[in-house]
Amino acid sequence: MKYRSRLGIAAGAALLLAVPAGSATADSYESVTVDPTGRIAPDGTVTLTGTYRCTGGTGPVFVSSSIGQGRPSVRHGIGGTAALCDGAEHRWENSGRPSYATLEPGAALVEATVMELDPSAGLPMPRFHAARQQEVTLVQG
Repeated sequence: MKYRSRLGIAAGAALLLAVPAGSATADSYESVTVDPTGRIAPDGTVTLTGTYRCTGGTGPVFVSSSIGQGRPSVRHGIGGTAALCDGAEHRWENSGRPSYATLEPGAALVEATVMELDPSAGLPMPRFHAARQQEVTLVQG
């Protein structure tokens, strides 16, 4: 049992190390961008936007985003959008309100990911088309 736990931890660490901090794509023509400004509504809802491009996709594909501010180890999921992988560039917009924290106007780190639930192995497995981490400025509005 201890062997499996260590193997799982090692595999997780290897996965984290395999994704560069800037951007990562499965293919050079697949991409995701994050707009440099995000919005915070009066009720605390955060809206993030950007573009994506992907191809293929036999299963459902999504653009997900998360945001962190202050403590780098704390991230908040900010929505998810269905994606169309037709090779064209598309806009994405995700909105969500962190349930246990309030984000403030100012600098924040956003991660956006284009991920497919690939059914080819029988059980849907994640297939990453593109990922990007970027600093943004949160503004009221």
